[in-house]
Amino acid sequence: MKIYLASGNINKKREVQELLPSHRIVLPKDEGMEFDPEETGSTFFENSMIKAKALYDIVKAPVLADDSGLCVDFLNGAPGVHSARYGSIEGEHVSAEAGIIKVLNELKGVKKRSAFFACCIVFLLNENRFYSVQEICEGTISEAPSGAGGFGYDPIFFVEKLGKTFAELTSEEKNSISHRGKALVSISKLIEPLKTSIF
Repeated sequence: MKIYLASGNINKKREVQELLPSHRIVLPKDEGMEFDPEETGSTFFENSMIKAKALYDIVKAPVLADDSGLCVDFLNGAPGVHSARYGSIEGEHVSAEAGIIKVLNELKGVKKRSAFFACCIVFLLNENRFYSVQEICEGTISEAPSGAGGFGYDPIFFVEKLGKTFAELTSEEKNSISHRGKALVSISKLIEPLKTSIF
């Protein structure tokens, strides 16, 4: 099935394609479309649905949207839904480095560094039918960035049982335990029957 991914992030497309190999994942920009909806939701689900509906209105075809973020316990769940804009003065998206620096500065000298990544995925089949799942991955915030893989906050998200940050994992290792990996596995089980029953 051809599924449009409501994102402009090539790294996210790669992760989704690896976990949904029997489907063709397409970004709006792959077909020359401008796509940058305003994410005004207060939850990951709301933002996922905003993106899914905005792209569906353009393509009138199945859309997959996700909203994910880093939630740090000491920061009362921040950056949360503002993860992509954390550290921004104007509320615009900022570089991953800027967000990482802000989180590390706010945790200077803090011993309680527990955190989790959350991911909510919405699969919008048509105007009247959608599926949604949400998953998390627990970890801690490292004292300093480590690793060259992944993207976003991956270099400071430390997974205790593996002794590595997300950025130090192979894509296979990360996909097997990550919030997005688990959410995609869950959503794929819902999408798979649709290949024969609807399309």
